[in-house]
Amino acid sequence: MAGFVTSGAASPDVSDLAGRQVTVAGLGVSGVPAARALRGLGASVTVVNGSDGAPQRAQAAELEPLGITVRLGDGATLPEGTELVVTTPGWKPTSPLFLAAAEAGVPVWGDVELAWRLRGPDAPPWLAVTGTNGKTTTVRMLAAILEAAGLRTAAVGNIGVSLLDIVLGDEPYDVLAVELSSYQLHWAPSLRAHSGAVLNLAPDHLDWHGSMAAYAADKGRIYEGNQVACVYNVADPATEDLVRAADVEEGCRAIGFTLGTPGPSQLGVVENILVDRAFVANRQQQAQELAEVSDVNPPAPHNIANALAAAALARSFGVPPAAVRDGLRAFRPDPHRVEHVADVGGVAYVDDSKATNTHAAQASLGAYEHIVWIAGGLAKGATFDELVLTAAKRLRGVVLIGADRALIREALARHAADVPVVDLDRTDTGAMAAAVREAARLARPGDTVLMAPACASMDMFTNYNERGDAFAAAVQDLASGRGPDEQ
Repeated sequence: MAGFVTSGAASPDVSDLAGRQVTVAGLGVSGVPAARALRGLGASVTVVNGSDGAPQRAQAAELEPLGITVRLGDGATLPEGTELVVTTPGWKPTSPLFLAAAEAGVPVWGDVELAWRLRGPDAPPWLAVTGTNGKTTTVRMLAAILEAAGLRTAAVGNIGVSLLDIVLGDEPYDVLAVELSSYQLHWAPSLRAHSGAVLNLAPDHLDWHGSMAAYAADKGRIYEGNQVACVYNVADPATEDLVRAADVEEGCRAIGFTLGTPGPSQLGVVENILVDRAFVANRQQQAQELAEVSDVNPPAPHNIANALAAAALARSFGVPPAAVRDGLRAFRPDPHRVEHVADVGGVAYVDDSKATNTHAAQASLGAYEHIVWIAGGLAKGATFDELVLTAAKRLRGVVLIGADRALIREALARHAADVPVVDLDRTDTGAMAAAVREAARLARPGDTVLMAPACASMDMFTNYNERGDAFAAAVQDLASGRGPDEQ
C-alpha cells in the first residue's frame, strides 16, 4: 500500500534516531508534537509546510529555538539528506513530497505510527475506534465508561489530543480510548490495538483515498493484529467484511453491535435495554443487562449504536456491566452533535452542525418524525438522492443554504416534490438567522427544526462549530422575540 514503506527502504529503529535527518510534513496539532518528540530523540528535524500564515509563523517561532528548521510555503520539496518522513494526517499520499520520498527510497510514517513505536514496555493498551461518523462521540463514551470502572484513561488521537504527548508524558494510564481517522490509519502500518471498532462506512474523503475500496481498506487497518475483539456494525456488512479480511491474534473474536435483538457474540437492544451476549459465560443462552436506552444522551438510534460500540470495547477490556451504565449516564455529548438548543412555540430546535456528510445527516434525520430541515454548504462531491429518498416522508419543509444547495434542491425535486423548499441565495452573516426564521414559518407544534447540513461549512463559516453557534444564536433570538440585528 502506497505510503507505508517505500521501494525496499528499511525503516529506521525508533530508538536510534539520534543524528538522523527527519522531515516532518505539516505543522498543526500533530506536526508540532512530532517535531518536538523527534528533536528530543536527537534527530535533525526539518518541518515543511505549504501554508505561510500568521498561525504557522507562530508555531515556527516555537520550534526554531529548539534547533528545528521550519520551511514555510514549501510543502513539495524533500529536504536533502532526509532519511525518514513523518507526516501529519491531512497530506495526500499523492503529494509531491511523498512521491519524492518514494523515488529516494525514504520511508513515511504518520504521527500515530511514531507514537506507537515510541511506546514504552509498560505502555497502556489501545482501544481504537474509526468509522465515517460517530468516532468522537463513541471514544468519549468509551472513556466515560472506563473512568466509571475506576481506570485511568484518556480520549486521544484524532479527537484533538496528540498521541505523542500522551505516549511521551509522565501520566500513567491503564488504557487509552483512541480515535483514528482513515488518514492516520493509512500511515500506521505497525499499529496493533487491544481491540478495535469500525462504526460504519460511507463514501467520504474519496478525493484523498482515490476510491471507496482504498478508503475502506485504510479503515480496516484498525483490525490488524487485534488481540481480543474486532467490533463491527451488524447493520453495515462492509464493516464485518473488514473483520474477515484482517490478520488478528489467535483467539481474537468478531463482536457485532445491533439496534435489534443481539445474537451470540453481539451486543444489542431488547425492550429498551442495552444487553451483552458476547462477554458472558454462556452466550448461546445468556444475556447481560448493561444499561437502559434512556441512559444514552441523546437516545437517537445512531447514538445508541455508538453506545453499543463503546460498551463492546469496554467489555473486551473486562469492564463490569455497572460501569457501562454509569459511564453512559455521566457522558455529555460535545456541542453541535444532535444538540437540543431550545423549544420555541412547541417546536424543538436541534443543532447537528457536525453532520457534514450525507451519512451523518441520514442518521440525524432518522431520529425525528416531523422535520423542517436546514441543509446545504460544500457538498465535497456528494450526491443527495438516497438521503432525500430516505427522509422524504419525515420532511415538513426544507430551508437550503450554502454554495452547493442546488444539488439538494434538485434531489428534492426528484424525490420529494411536494415538500415546501425555501432556497436562500445569500452567504452573509445574517443568512443563518434568515434560515431559522424561514424554518420557524414552515414548522408546526410538535415538529423539529433540524440543522443537519449534510455538507461542510467552509463556504460560509470557519468550521462546523461556528455554523452551529450561528444556528444556536438565531434560535435564541427567535425565542426572545428579538430580530437578528437587535441588541
